[in-house]
Amino acid sequence: MREVKVGLVGFGFSGETFHAPVIQAVEGLTMATVVSSNADNVHRSFPGMSVVSSLDEVLSEKEIELVIITTPNALHYPMAKQALEAGKHVVLEKPFTVSVEEGERLIEIAKEQKCLLSVYHNRRFDSDFLTIQKLMEEEQLGTIMTYEAHYDRYRAEVRDRWREEDKKGSGILFDLGSHLIDQALTLFGKPDSVYADILAQRDEGKTDDYFHLILQYGKKRVILHGGSLVKQHGPRYQIHGMKGSFLKWGIDPQEEALKAGIVPGDKGWGEENAEEYGMLTNEDGTHTIESLPGSYQTYYKEVYQAIVTSSAPPVAAEEALDVIKVIELALMSSDKKKRMQWE
Repeated sequence: MREVKVGLVGFGFSGETFHAPVIQAVEGLTMATVVSSNADNVHRSFPGMSVVSSLDEVLSEKEIELVIITTPNALHYPMAKQALEAGKHVVLEKPFTVSVEEGERLIEIAKEQKCLLSVYHNRRFDSDFLTIQKLMEEEQLGTIMTYEAHYDRYRAEVRDRWREEDKKGSGILFDLGSHLIDQALTLFGKPDSVYADILAQRDEGKTDDYFHLILQYGKKRVILHGGSLVKQHGPRYQIHGMKGSFLKWGIDPQEEALKAGIVPGDKGWGEENAEEYGMLTNEDGTHTIESLPGSYQTYYKEVYQAIVTSSAPPVAAEEALDVIKVIELALMSSDKKKRMQWE
């Protein structure tokens, strides 16, 4: 099997938890170098790993084909641009960029360089979302009329970190909302319009910690909601169609597993507890629907195949760009207090 060597840029929470262990579990991908200011932290997880202090050092390593960027959002564009112009394939942690203009330019450069450009929308591979896709493919819900998805948490105190600063690309709409938007676009495509309410609810909040988006598709309504002051969670998904309804509580187990040192391939990987299975209600009554296993490793398996066989990447950059367009429209909608048309 051909080996594809990887340079991982950033070893914060995302790089250490969501990328490094998943990359290491995928046959054919080899993590060769990590860019980090804390070599000791990298070596605790990966003894003997090459650790450098700059992107330039990674780009100078000819054997590295794929560069994965997990830095703060505002650095996505300049770092991806530099890596693409050096002839490297690039995976960006979500969100793609902090503006549509930046995303469009990266797509142009990737095409000019004939390089892969993809975005790590890993929650396409959550157990609950894979299960919802299966239900819809099997038409068990009929035509969907209302789709509601939540990404809530409870964090009453404002933390001293870049995600909570008053900077472009910060806030939970870019952070958590991008997941829900990508899932909605994967299921339903581009909306007719976007209406949004976005604000900071916490007294000392510097950026948004609450969002409520309504994506219109004809008579269909797609509601995407996130909040930082939700102590008791309701259903994560509520989906209502002409044939039935599906309600799902809980959240995919892969993140907690990775935090605990469990990796793809370990026993029970990606499997939800039975008490968190969703409930389908139709004319035959209410039924428990067993969740499909989550599979973050599928993303990197498909990235590997895209590099060695020129197949399609698991998340096209153009798809990730649509997520940023929804975010921009949502921010304009909230500011102007009006519905924004896609076109």
